[in-house]
Amino acid sequence: MIRITGTISIPDDSLSERFIRASGPGGQNVNKVATAVELRFDVARAALPPDMVQRLGIMAGRQLTLDGILVIASDTHRSQERNRAEARDRLVTLLRRAAVRPKKRIATKPTKASKQRRLDAKTRNSKVKSLRRVRPAFD
Repeated sequence: MIRITGTISIPDDSLSERFIRASGPGGQNVNKVATAVELRFDVARAALPPDMVQRLGIMAGRQLTLDGILVIASDTHRSQERNRAEARDRLVTLLRRAAVRPKKRIATKPTKASKQRRLDAKTRNSKVKSLRRVRPAFD
């Protein structure tokens, strides 16, 4: 069981991992051992709140397939275990960010002083621009 928040957790069997050959450092090890991890999590079948699923879809972007499967790939490390741990950490981080509900914006009115400052600035700007006008001299 992977704990996301105090109330939300996902079972280990809802994750599927596939090990593939990685590119990058590792010498001949890269050609022999499948160290890169492709972690798949079925968001559509998971028992997650609908608003969290919606936020997750926005945050995940291209990592979320059209079928509702979240795919996280990790190939930065040389060992399978470290790539696996990194992929799981990235999944948990993404789910925790999606679990946070954004605060609702409270509409406020501008204060009387801020309105006055705005009008004063407009007046100053108007005076500066009027002084820039070129008036033809009639001799």
